[in-house]
Amino acid sequence: MQITASMVKELRERTGLGMMDCKKALEETDGDMEQAIEQLRKSSALKAAKKAGRTTADGLLGIKVADDGSRGALVEVNIETDFAAKNEKFIAFVDNVVERVFDSADGNLETILAAGLDEERERLVQEIGENISVRRAVLLLSDGGGITSYLHGDNKKASLVNLSKGDASLGRDIAMHVTAINPMVVKSEDVPADVLDKEREIYTSQAADSGKPPEIVEKMVEGRVRKYLAEVSLVDQPFVKDPNEKVGKLLSASDNDVVEFVRFEVGEGIEVEEEDFAAEVKAQLEG
Repeated sequence: MQITASMVKELRERTGLGMMDCKKALEETDGDMEQAIEQLRKSSALKAAKKAGRTTADGLLGIKVADDGSRGALVEVNIETDFAAKNEKFIAFVDNVVERVFDSADGNLETILAAGLDEERERLVQEIGENISVRRAVLLLSDGGGITSYLHGDNKKASLVNLSKGDASLGRDIAMHVTAINPMVVKSEDVPADVLDKEREIYTSQAADSGKPPEIVEKMVEGRVRKYLAEVSLVDQPFVKDPNEKVGKLLSASDNDVVEFVRFEVGEGIEVEEEDFAAEVKAQLEG
């Protein structure tokens, strides 16, 4: 059967794969569109698996908040390079991911991926030629309409903040602060005991080397612990837009409080292996 340009075009539109791959699949299946799609899906899955080992430390964040502040979604989708992160189809995929999370019941990423999203990801891997991973997602819900957000201009850092009651302007300011300063917890009492014990242990060791009496060492340690708690606790931090005012005071003035916050930064915590580019090219040529 003769393979026409319109057949190749249709297959490309239905699969998102390259022209030559589509033409070859149609030729091998004698023009049977459905068989060609099945064949491409099988071969694409194999190609995607080969790319799956590549580190995806770049990418974009996606964020969406309901107009009434009742829910908000934040996702991180990773890809290998900053150049590919600017691809329009990758950007559209990130938007799709955040929409799926936003519309879901509980933001469970595993369930969302299994409902067809992972197949879309694999098709995009083939089209762009880089590994893509939907790394994490969160869905916040609020009966009081207190959810607001802030997304940094490069779409690499973002925060969702849930206030005890709705206040869009205040919420955006707090979300901006969280994005910029990266607090660990809302209040000092929220710092995990094991984290605090570790800090106290470090400060004790440092103070012990000073040669001061034990009672002085104890005061030094507790002073440093208080300073540490103020540095990592949102309400004790100087407000990013006005360092003379604490975030806690800003909240109190509006009779509001932060119930919870979530902050994402693209690639945080991902270890990137240094690769020998010349060796990689050579390996690809030999392969």
